[in-house]
Amino acid sequence: MALTIFSIMIILLLLGFPMMIPLIVGAGVGFYQMMNGFGQMETMVQQFMAGIRPASLIAVPLFIFAADIMTRGQSANRLIDMVMAFTGHIKGGLAVSTAAACTMFGAVSGSTQATVVAIGSPLRPRMLKAGYKDSFVLALIVNASDIAFLIPPSIGMIIYGVVSNTSIAELFIAGIGPGLLILVLFSIYSIIYAYRNDVPTEARTGWGDRLRAVREALWPLGFPVIIIGGIYGGVFSPTEAAAACVLYAIILEFIVFRSMNAAAIYETAKSTGLITAVVFILVAAGAAFSWIISFAQIPQQVLTAIGITEMGPIGVLFVISIAFFIGCMFVDPIVVILVMVPIFAPVVKSVGLDPVLVGAIITLQVAIGSATPPFGCDIFTAIAVFKRPYVEVIRGTPPFIVILLGVSVAMIFFPQIALFLRDLAFGY
Repeated sequence: MALTIFSIMIILLLLGFPMMIPLIVGAGVGFYQMMNGFGQMETMVQQFMAGIRPASLIAVPLFIFAADIMTRGQSANRLIDMVMAFTGHIKGGLAVSTAAACTMFGAVSGSTQATVVAIGSPLRPRMLKAGYKDSFVLALIVNASDIAFLIPPSIGMIIYGVVSNTSIAELFIAGIGPGLLILVLFSIYSIIYAYRNDVPTEARTGWGDRLRAVREALWPLGFPVIIIGGIYGGVFSPTEAAAACVLYAIILEFIVFRSMNAAAIYETAKSTGLITAVVFILVAAGAAFSWIISFAQIPQQVLTAIGITEMGPIGVLFVISIAFFIGCMFVDPIVVILVMVPIFAPVVKSVGLDPVLVGAIITLQVAIGSATPPFGCDIFTAIAVFKRPYVEVIRGTPPFIVILLGVSVAMIFFPQIALFLRDLAFGY
């Protein structure tokens, strides 16, 4: 049965069908074979509904909506201007500013693709004008945007938390340490690149302009305060924090900045609805497909074949990292999380691994895979946004991928990179 299901899914993918179609068809074929026909297909429908039933998933469209409003409004540009005011004058400062801006926007959006658009669109022309090669610029934007998958509110962590029944609040705070570490390493590499290629620096910004930039960015900086402060101060649950972010974004762009009118917000809401529909179809189909492969005991067969059941915690983490990294090179990250987390869940539990640590490592691998050839989704976002050929977008990615993989290995051997803030916040 497994061979039939996966063969059909691969054929559909090669024929160019979107990922939701192979998932739905694969689940349908599995149900048909196990239930001896379509007589009990209501079970499949029940699994679809069960996949999108968790209340935590409400946070996903809310965070997407808030990110869309900020992208179309002034919040992103104000954050960029503030970062540029403090780092633009150092060697490689513009590249460091780009990485920092991606991190800060990730902290208010949770979406890698929204970060590529919001930060890449205004900063890429400035970096090219400053003398950076386009291959470096594209690679920096694509890979620095992946920090948004780690810094809360991470949509990937929400999906992982729902699938694995892990605390989303703990996952959010566990992503901060790895995200900041990646920012530091990207900044160091950017400075080295600037010195090696003799990239000129920009004029130093006076303290008056810096204070003005900080003052203008204070409103957008309220988003991480709402998300992180609200959740860990006991004011909001993650879902309530998402709703508060939407309200705050509307107030900011509609009333304070007056950058959007009611019609623009309505159009943004329709766009968010379309994206949410796709995400929830993937979640529903992924849940049904995961139920099928679990019922057929395919995960147990696969894990036994590779000998993972005899490995220790570090070996299991390496296998998980490799599996998710390779999976996201070819398939949408949400689908990979939905399908593969249930496969590894029994092993994670049996070796006593902290599910929050596993979630942070999986989220990082998903982020890396999203920016890695051949089919990382952020690569194609950059191609669409910047109108550049595939080869040019991926040419500068290897150094960044090496850095990201290095952080992954460090997290396996030094779990406190992810767990220190979690333990501090929750008293472990």
